[in-house]
Amino acid sequence: MKALSTSISKITLVLTAALVTTGCSAVAKPQMSNATASSATSLQAKALDNTLLYSDECITEREVVNAQKMWGNGIVRIGSVFTNKGDYSAEAADFIQDMYGYDLSSVLFKPTLATNDQFRSSFDAALSYFVGGNDAYAEDKGFAIKPYTNVKFDNVGIINNSCRMAVAMGNYFFTDTSGGETKVEYTFAYVKDSDGDLRIVAHQSSLPYNPTSN
Repeated sequence: MKALSTSISKITLVLTAALVTTGCSAVAKPQMSNATASSATSLQAKALDNTLLYSDECITEREVVNAQKMWGNGIVRIGSVFTNKGDYSAEAADFIQDMYGYDLSSVLFKPTLATNDQFRSSFDAALSYFVGGNDAYAEDKGFAIKPYTNVKFDNVGIINNSCRMAVAMGNYFFTDTSGGETKVEYTFAYVKDSDGDLRIVAHQSSLPYNPTSN
């Protein structure tokens, strides 16, 4: 019996040592509740979606300036297609898809010439502002089909301290077909998508304050 007891003790010591060596524990770990597990899965899925939608590269000032040029050229192009009796609505839809982040996240868009519906949080609302023709936004005359022949940005500053988002503020100037120029104040915020292209997620613009109008 003494020999048997000694053997059992040795086996117990060996098993304990093996558990310690492999990092195993004889104490059962508490299990996550279904709600906690579901929440963790949801967060992981969201993180994966963000990885797929956004680039992990920082935004440079040069990229912002290039994106502004593309935006201005796009406005001029929509007006040109309208003048030549082409499909300017399709041109504007492509412009919004390329330049704005409606397919990435919420977009805060407060355009210049909007009074009744000042904020355009959907793709269709933005399209209406640029080309009109939507009964839901009767005030829209089609900003981009005025048309304009040139758009020039004059940045007061570009902030990209957060790396993943850049904000630009300043004036831009719109030249119409008669040569007249309109100055408008703007603030644009950009993110970079997974293809490395900058997309607008916030856009606010307004005409400068005119003290004589009061």
